[in-house]
Amino acid sequence: AVRGARQAADFALKVEVECSSLQEAVQAARAGADLVLLDNFRPEELHATAAALKTQFPSVAVEASGGVTLGNLPQFCGPHIDVISLGMLTQAAPAVDFSLKLFAEVSHTPW
Repeated sequence: AVRGARQAADFALKVEVECSSLQEAVQAARAGADLVLLDNFRPEELHATAAALKTQFPSVAVEASGGVTLGNLPQFCGPHIDVISLGMLTQAAPAVDFSLKLFAEVSHTPW
């Protein structure tokens, strides 16, 4: 899948693979992924997995996601974590009620 995405994508686009284990992360990195998303890892498991991955593939970026809140964010920060995603920023945001009305302009000009 990574190779197919790489072939179909523009050279400037990055390929990211969501992984749920070190084995999947290593497989994604070997296949050429630019970023590996470690999803729903406990902080201890996250740091151990990221360190092991970066030892073998130092140029692969590691993203942490899943279960991260503003309250526990510091637990996910570490030297082997490049990006942290907080889905709660958009999932917990209140909806804003707004609308847009378009009116057709009627012109009596002959041209």
